[in-house]
Amino acid sequence: MTGLGARLPIGRVTMLTNPASGHGNAPHAAERAIARLQQRGVDVIEIVGADADHAGRLVRDSLDQGTDALVVAGGDGVISIALQALGGGATPMGIIPAGTGNDHAREYGLPTGDPEAAADIVADGWAETVDLGRIESGERGNRQVKWFGTVVATGFDSLVSDRTNRMSWPHGRMRYNVAMVAELSKLRLLPFRLVLDGDREIITDLTLVAFGNTRSYGGGMRITPNADHADGLLDITMVHSASRTRLIRLFPTVFKGTHVDLDEVTTARAANITVESPGINAYADGEYACPLPAEISAVPGALQILRREQT
Repeated sequence: MTGLGARLPIGRVTMLTNPASGHGNAPHAAERAIARLQQRGVDVIEIVGADADHAGRLVRDSLDQGTDALVVAGGDGVISIALQALGGGATPMGIIPAGTGNDHAREYGLPTGDPEAAADIVADGWAETVDLGRIESGERGNRQVKWFGTVVATGFDSLVSDRTNRMSWPHGRMRYNVAMVAELSKLRLLPFRLVLDGDREIITDLTLVAFGNTRSYGGGMRITPNADHADGLLDITMVHSASRTRLIRLFPTVFKGTHVDLDEVTTARAANITVESPGINAYADGEYACPLPAEISAVPGALQILRREQT
């Protein structure tokens, strides 16, 4: 399903840049995109956050002052920062892909490695209205909310991310790989309880569970390959194997999305999911979200995203 689309006037935009995205390539990509936008007659105000909290404040300030679009130059991590301010609002988001994973860009067919082409899409102003995911966690009276655009990971994936975040060496992607090997050595089934749309309960032991508003995470792994970003639902992929050998064999199939055909994988679809698993954290758009339990839901039409016009 394709979300509703409309052409919007784009005369003034705010560009949020993450200097660390794409191993430091984002500032150069932003510079090229700004030059193209200015050539197209678009005024650009650039903001660069010292950290996630600072970037979030700058984004909220820019929205309060008024802008035709918030344009993010970077990867899925800095997009996540933007979504916390944009979710449920009227300001559209543009993307200049300059990260390592670029799963938002992949979902919406945005050009990577070509900031000028991405800037042209922003200037053209065609916006699709799409869903976002929403995570609520914490005690009643102190609920915390986080928006996400792609996938929430829990279980083995989130344990690997936990370990990666605790490590200071090695650097880059290798640190994640080392963490994955370490968690594989401790692989076990984890107790999960899921309640889908308030009336379907699933109590089972799982290796991991992923909840997808879009199809991929981790730089193109199609963990929820049939997810639709405009259907008001989240796709759920559950892996049920504690065998290291089977999990390693399953891993390459995730890039094609064919893992969902395997016996040790089951899928479901729901608008609202309550998920519990003792001691497990949730990660959304590759970033830490919250400890479980949590309520994860699809919010229809929560974002306008600038992309090529869909016919």
